[in-house]
This record gives sequence, structure tokens and C-alpha cells, in this order.
Amino acid sequence: MRRTLLLALVLGLGAGCDSKSGGGAAPATTLAVIPKGTTHEFWKSVHFGALKAAKELNVEILWKGPLQENDRQGQINEVEAFINRGVTGICLAPLDSKALQKYASAAMAKKIPVVIFDSGLDGDDYVSYVATDNY
Repeated sequence: MRRTLLLALVLGLGAGCDSKSGGGAAPATTLAVIPKGTTHEFWKSVHFGALKAAKELNVEILWKGPLQENDRQGQINEVEAFINRGVTGICLAPLDSKALQKYASAAMAKKIPVVIFDSGLDGDDYVSYVATDNY
């Protein structure tokens, strides 16, 4: 299910991006995927799903996040770095719904679409929100 969720994420974000390549050409779409952490099994399965979807869709995935799920500043630093790099899109599982809001807004202001997944984000400066219904 986690792979399906991320495949939907990549499809949704990638569909809105301009792709001039086809077939076996180099990916024209570069998506940053920023999880809450990188060491927990859940995030490892999300990473696997992102890589699988990237291969199927000829999209480059840049996977980078904090090691632990309590490193808010580390996650903020990653978001800023990807904005500065000028990636095609950002998929973000925000550690802090308030603190990450201004960074999502900054990305959107630079025409970098942002998809929020796993946890919500205050405001509405993102193109989509994808999460499981735990109720």
C-alpha cells in the first residue's frame, strides 16, 4: 500500500510537469522526496516505492530527509536546498505543520509544485495532499 501511495504521489506531481523526453531518454522531471526520517522501516518502504515509480515513469527521485523524525531543522534545511537547486517538484512529509508552511509557500512561489504526504500542512500552498485514512 505504501508503494501505491507514493506511486500516486509521483504520478500526480509528475503529470503536471513538462516532460520533453520519451522512451529511454534521461529524465526531464526531478522530484525531491523529503520524508520525516530515513531510518524507520516505514520511510524505507516509501523510499523503495518512490524508486520503483521513478523507474517506471522515467522520473529522477532525489531522496533526502533527516535521519530521525525529530529533526525539524534538518528537514527545513533539505527543503531549502531543493528549492535552491530548482527541482521540478517536491513531495514533503512535514515534521511540523506550521514550521514547514513558509517553505512550501516559497517553493510554490518559485513555480515548484509541492505535494504533501503522510501529515498535513497548515495553509494551502501545495497542489495535493495524500495520506491514509487512519479512522
